[in-house]
Amino acid sequence: MSPLSALALMALTGVCSCQTSDCSYLDLLTYLNLTTTNGAAVNMRPVKNWTTPTLVQVDMVPFGILQVDEKTQTFTSHIWINMHWNNEFLTWNASDFCGIDTLMVPRSSLWIPDVFIVEDVSDSGTIQHSPLVSLSPEGSLLAITRQRLTATCLLVVTLFPFDQQRCNFTFSSMNKASIMLGPINNETALTRTSEEFMVTQGEWELDKMEIFEYRNNISRYPDRLIYTVTISRRPLLYVVIFILPLLFFVWLDVASFFISEARGEKLSFKVTVLLSISVLLLILKDMMPSTENHLPMIAIYCVGIFALVGLSVLEAMLLSFLHDLDGYCKARSPDNSEEKIQLEEDFYKAEEAPENGPVPPDRPEGHDLLKLILKEVKTTRQEVGGPNKDEMRPGRYRRLADIIDRVFFSLYLLTAVVFLTYMYTAWISQII
Repeated sequence: MSPLSALALMALTGVCSCQTSDCSYLDLLTYLNLTTTNGAAVNMRPVKNWTTPTLVQVDMVPFGILQVDEKTQTFTSHIWINMHWNNEFLTWNASDFCGIDTLMVPRSSLWIPDVFIVEDVSDSGTIQHSPLVSLSPEGSLLAITRQRLTATCLLVVTLFPFDQQRCNFTFSSMNKASIMLGPINNETALTRTSEEFMVTQGEWELDKMEIFEYRNNISRYPDRLIYTVTISRRPLLYVVIFILPLLFFVWLDVASFFISEARGEKLSFKVTVLLSISVLLLILKDMMPSTENHLPMIAIYCVGIFALVGLSVLEAMLLSFLHDLDGYCKARSPDNSEEKIQLEEDFYKAEEAPENGPVPPDRPEGHDLLKLILKEVKTTRQEVGGPNKDEMRPGRYRRLADIIDRVFFSLYLLTAVVFLTYMYTAWISQII
């Protein structure tokens, strides 16, 4: 072999070995000085000029609405957090390393922005950081975090169950002036992505997401990036178990006015309806928060219907009392005609007796005595009957009860229609 051929073979072998060694991730990590512990890469903000702020872009993608607790004013959901920033020291030419355009670097080997959610009240164990961070040749890094987030949210349940809630998730940083916050994608793209990856929503559905950026020119205040998530409650269940039953109870109470009062079934039926409404109120009490400054519409609806049925029960009690009073008056005013006829028959028999036989010598005395007894009996019956015979006349209180029942029924029906119309109008006007 000629010396020239040998030299060419050695050069070709060296180039091939060099290209082979530069095609591994290890060589790239070695080139970036990430194979050993590098304190500067972990602790120092990766900029060549300290006055240059680091732009940290954050995307939050909810993919599960787990719970909205009105009592504790919290919102629980599953979210993905994508955090993107740039490291000015970790760059390479992809063509020098066989076209490697993405490198997965251990999270513990890099500086990570201290971005947190202000409203977060969940435990640290609910956060799952990806152990690797994606690194591109331009020095762009992407860290992904999965979290079961429980955040505080001011829930306004005035329109329950037709309410719509807006919860804010504020991203901020302890590193005040050196970090700028911004989103990766726009609102429309995030909403569409969240809807595509949504795995559970329960009684809530995602309406939209909004992004607000707040830049603070004062150095002692950090930037804020606010994601506003708007969700709506699915009201069908509450309409079926609350609103419609209460409406049916009102019309049942209206129908109970046509029940006869004679056997006392009217009052017992109305009391049963009132107890049924009380059960629904107890269920509603466990759901509604006690921190509301104003009563929710459904609470006004329940209390209004409860008051209507309660007044109806009181009216039924009054009618029952009047019917009993009428029966009492009838018992205190018995018919005296039979006794009067019996006394008069005895008197006439005493007068007719002489026609069939001899007149006894004591007839005048017996005749006068009988008339005296009859007079005393009449006087006694008048004293027992009392001076106000017109007031104790049977049927008077029953007629009064019928008049009260008709008037109350008209007022009750009018009030119920006006109240239900007002509730419908108030609810619909605020929802629209």
